[in-house]
Amino acid sequence: MTERAWSEKDLVRRASRRLAVLHYAEEISGNVAATSRYYGISRTVFYRWKHRYEDEGTTT
Repeated sequence: MTERAWSEKDLVRRASRRLAVLHYAEEISGNVAATSRYYGISRTVFYRWKHRYEDEGTTT
């Protein structure tokens, strides 16, 4: 199995989407379960993204 090489544009797009999901949960819905359903992700994935962001922040 070959590992996919993400372009910088793809990485930025993925990071932006993840930050949008975190922002939506915090600022708009206030509810992780509702946010997860809205974006079609599991709560486990949401919390993985959230913990990663809290630990590492964003790299610019």
